[in-house]
Amino acid sequence: MIVVLKGGASERQIGDLTAWLKGLRVEARLVKGEQSAILGLVGDTTSVDIELLQAMDIVESVKRIQEPYKNANRKFHPDDTVIDVSGVKLGGSHFQIIAGPCSVESPEQICEVARRVKAAGATMLRGGAFKPRTSPYAFQGLRAEGMEMLLEAKRVTGMPIVTEIMNLSHLSLFEQVDVIQVGARNMQNFEMLKELGGTQKPILLKRGLANTMEELLMSAEYIMAGGNKNVILCERGIRTFETYTRNTLDISAVPLLKELSHLPVVVDPSHATGIARMVRPMSLASVAAGADALIIEVHNDPANALCDGAQSLTPDAFDALAKDIAPLLPLVGKTL
Repeated sequence: MIVVLKGGASERQIGDLTAWLKGLRVEARLVKGEQSAILGLVGDTTSVDIELLQAMDIVESVKRIQEPYKNANRKFHPDDTVIDVSGVKLGGSHFQIIAGPCSVESPEQICEVARRVKAAGATMLRGGAFKPRTSPYAFQGLRAEGMEMLLEAKRVTGMPIVTEIMNLSHLSLFEQVDVIQVGARNMQNFEMLKELGGTQKPILLKRGLANTMEELLMSAEYIMAGGNKNVILCERGIRTFETYTRNTLDISAVPLLKELSHLPVVVDPSHATGIARMVRPMSLASVAAGADALIIEVHNDPANALCDGAQSLTPDAFDALAKDIAPLLPLVGKTL
């Protein structure tokens, strides 16, 4: 349920209303927008007398909502959420490019790629220390050692880092990580999501390869219900009957998620297609669709990459792509 407040509502009046609702065992969350303020009611609202609520002096209107996700719902939070990632703002009019290798392979590799993508215009560095792989015989990442290399690249370049967590037992290793990524395979690892809800670090939540929009938003709700409102949604392609590409990039998910939720939306064209030459057109399409950021795989030697070389851009190709993206941003109300 959403209660839209009148413009002249005082802090005392809002406090009295919130206390009354609390007495009914309903939590009221105040959200102040540019034009109005609303109270989002969370809990069993059947005990709330809507007619009595509407009759109150400070209440403009009362609306019931049907969606099961409350915190992530744009109806609860009309304005776009802007997330501060160690000084880099993501969401609203702020567009960012996250780039780096699929896996951290050596100190030289990650630092070289970090310098190149930063020079080209990337504002955050991605890199995997722990890698979920379909085959148990594939490269699984350098784990704690890889994390140290990633942090060294952060110290060298000053770029915030984004890396994936696979197990809550590793959480202590993520203290200096700026954005914790929850991969597609863990999107519905609800125990992990609840634990991450107890942190205040930004969480990049990737859509599962066979999950609906509502399921993605409900996973975000798990994190937000735990108290962490810094959630970033990521569309990374879904599994369809098509086998030519690794996955099928759901471009329509971008405007749909922006309509349903106030959370920033990132697109991963690298995992979505699995083909390096497809990354550029899918990146441009994502920008045009309204994405708040791109997360792109870049490797200094894709042919010899230990993981996902086929979908990784070279630093030169990434530099050219960043130049192509820049002119599109003003057309969709974004700045880099």
